[in-house]
Amino acid sequence: MSEPCDLPATVARRLIGAKRLSPVELVGSCIMRIQAVDHAVNAMVARDFEGALAAARLAEAEVMRGDRLPPLHGLPIGIKDLEEAAGLPTTWGSPIFANHVSTQDDASVARVRAAGAIVLGKTNTPEFGAGANTRNAVYGATGNPYDPTKSCAGSSGGSAVALATGMIPLASGSDAGGSLRNPAGFCGITGFRPSQGLVASEQRGLGWSLISTNGPMARTVPDVCLLLSAMVGSDGRDPLSVAPPEAVLRGVPATVDLSEIRAAFSPDLGFAPTERFIRDTFADKTELFRHLFAEARDATPDCAGADEAFEILRAVGFLAGHAEKVRKRPDDVGPNVRANVAEGLRYTAADVARAETLQTAMYRRWQLFFRDVDVLITPTITITPRPWRELAPTQIDRVATRSYFHWLALAYGVTLTGHPAVSLPVGLDAHGMPFGLQIVGRRGGDAAVLGTAAALERELATDPRTSRPIPDLVALLAAPPIRQAEGFLGFG
Repeated sequence: MSEPCDLPATVARRLIGAKRLSPVELVGSCIMRIQAVDHAVNAMVARDFEGALAAARLAEAEVMRGDRLPPLHGLPIGIKDLEEAAGLPTTWGSPIFANHVSTQDDASVARVRAAGAIVLGKTNTPEFGAGANTRNAVYGATGNPYDPTKSCAGSSGGSAVALATGMIPLASGSDAGGSLRNPAGFCGITGFRPSQGLVASEQRGLGWSLISTNGPMARTVPDVCLLLSAMVGSDGRDPLSVAPPEAVLRGVPATVDLSEIRAAFSPDLGFAPTERFIRDTFADKTELFRHLFAEARDATPDCAGADEAFEILRAVGFLAGHAEKVRKRPDDVGPNVRANVAEGLRYTAADVARAETLQTAMYRRWQLFFRDVDVLITPTITITPRPWRELAPTQIDRVATRSYFHWLALAYGVTLTGHPAVSLPVGLDAHGMPFGLQIVGRRGGDAAVLGTAAALERELATDPRTSRPIPDLVALLAAPPIRQAEGFLGFG
């Protein structure tokens, strides 16, 4: 099944500029794909087909007049339901905001609209982005496109599923403990966590925190680079906002020769509870391309204290953002948010000081590690997808997890250091589910790590064992509606 909606964003944009593809045709194709398969996966939860088609007709008129076209002109995009988009519901996956309709765009949404993107709808997310299983009490669960009974991860799960199935060519995401990298890994698409401040946000409650950032999601690295170039921008309301470098603003991957890149490979960052199956898959996959690098060593940066630091800093963030909701409307708040707020209330100033000290020490050790390494490569996630009915893994290889987010340690270890990281699809695992690699760059090395990922993506595309997988759309067409599944609607 190949339609305009299946085109890479960069190809679609080139065809639009050459008057060989109409924005109306592209938007119409995306709408048809949503109508055909979304019943099986529940990714695009709020839709504006009429508004998108009207915007597409205006975009087509601008093409035909020969107007100067912005970089995302005519390209449909899905916006994660943690970001406000004018005229669309924004629920944050919470019953408290089930009837909330946004009257204005968040700054990052406004930037992509100004770059010519057409907002087609909102993508599903767990309540307030808490956890990496995309299900909530407003819209229900989102299923994995390779098996709708399994998790698509999260919290940008709806965006990843919509991309994988061709509903949209571009999507927004956000990432604290891997919220866009994890679903990219589970769904066979690409997600990029940029350096903090590159994609400015006026909405982060703790403006000085490095933990959460918005970022781009797409099917390929060049498409991610294109969207990133539109999402970036300095904003004085974000105290960590920085002026984007020219290499990012160009919107294309930097040219990188893998034979000049020194790569380190780690299956667990020395502390993540990575299941044996993932370790074996990682070894098998990386053995196919390690020879491409100037140096490929097995090495792990020192992540001592990562679990404790992230647990405390994450809880403090939830305490700042959601304590009042838990106090005033506890029955309308799910278990993940309640658990984080309760944990945050137990910590003292000394605990927070210790967490920030651990984070700082880890950051400095990473800078020493990256003196001799250009990129660090790990699995994206510690496990292969499990049923979405399991709110979070309580055991990995029969060993109890520390928390409902402990299985995200490969991602949050990187979060703590502030280094940029991309999740790249590398074929399927032995269970027939997507396998993702996390490629971590140096501090501030966003363009370089994306260039490395793009060069590796080109090499991997020639081998069916490592090329980007494609879900069985025919099977999804015939699949029963996911909303009929037991436990579909609720917090878990």
